[in-house]
Amino acid sequence: MTNTQPPQRSLARSAARLSAVQALYQQQMEGTKLARLLDEFHQHRLGKQIDEDQYADAEVDFFDDIVAGVDARRDEIDNTLVSKLAEGWTLARLDKTMLQILRCGTYELIARADVPTGTAINEYVEVAKAFFDDREAKFVNGVLDAVAKDVRS
Repeated sequence: MTNTQPPQRSLARSAARLSAVQALYQQQMEGTKLARLLDEFHQHRLGKQIDEDQYADAEVDFFDDIVAGVDARRDEIDNTLVSKLAEGWTLARLDKTMLQILRCGTYELIARADVPTGTAINEYVEVAKAFFDDREAKFVNGVLDAVAKDVRS
């Protein structure tokens, strides 16, 4: 698949996706309200240097859309994901970071028709590789591919 986005935009969207997963993880762990969560990431994370780490510039509007979209449509997203998990599996059984990766990917597949299916899936496979090994990245690929077949047919 050819990526037609300018390289800077593509990198900024990749950074937005990774940051969205981190923000939603924080929200799940701490119960942070959406407005405060977005403000914290705008002020202190996106494109900022923290200690020795330089955070990448992210496409802020894209980040906001993913985080707010997952927050607003969590029940719909979770129901979609549950239907794609193997029998006996629940969302509670998933690693908390894995759950946020799958939620973000599912949101993009459901709500962001401007993002090609392959791009959405591949981007979240790459996010998974930042946290997990290849086995889990393949799991993300399989689940999001199954979601895409339902929501983008």
